[in-house]
Parts: sequence; structure tokens; C-alpha cells
Amino acid sequence: MTFWLTMIAIGIATFAIRFSFIYLFGQFEIPDSLRRALRFVPPAVLSAIVFPELLMPGGIFEISLGNGRLLAGVLAALVAWRTKNVVLTILVGMAALYILQALG
Repeated sequence: MTFWLTMIAIGIATFAIRFSFIYLFGQFEIPDSLRRALRFVPPAVLSAIVFPELLMPGGIFEISLGNGRLLAGVLAALVAWRTKNVVLTILVGMAALYILQALG
């Protein structure tokens, strides 16, 4: 029972936090400088999550051909750049990582 109450409380808290920002931003005009700055938040957060995993597998900084995660990430970045297709990028990146891990 405690688990479900915790899950419900976390869900309500998450909804309240997100809704409060949506509600507040709907009440007043956002300055253009803030609007431009907020556009960079998603790529910055994604980079902060992805790059440590690509460059530091196992907590050790490694830029080499032996780093399968880095090679798969570079391949996925190339696919993303050329095709602009998110699903294809994820599939190619995952397949490359799986194959490189199986070979290494």
C-alpha cells in the first residue's frame, strides 16, 4: 500500500510542477530573450546525459576505436544529420552498439 501511495504522490507532485509552469507562462508574455534561451535547454540536457555515456564507459575517459559506445554514437549522429529521422537514428545507433559489443 505504501508503494502505491508513494507513486500517486509522486505523480501528483510531477503534474503540479509541470502544470504550474504551463499555467504561469500562460498568464504573462515571455520576453524574447528568455524564449530564445529556453530553446537550448533540451539539447543541453540531452548532451549532459548522452556524452558522459559515450566518452566515459565504465567511468574511464576513452576516445579510441575500442570504445563501441562512441563509435555507435558517431554513427547515430551521422544518420540523424543526414536523415533527420529520430526512429531510424535510434534503430541504427542501437544496432551498431549491439553489433560492436557482440564483436568486442
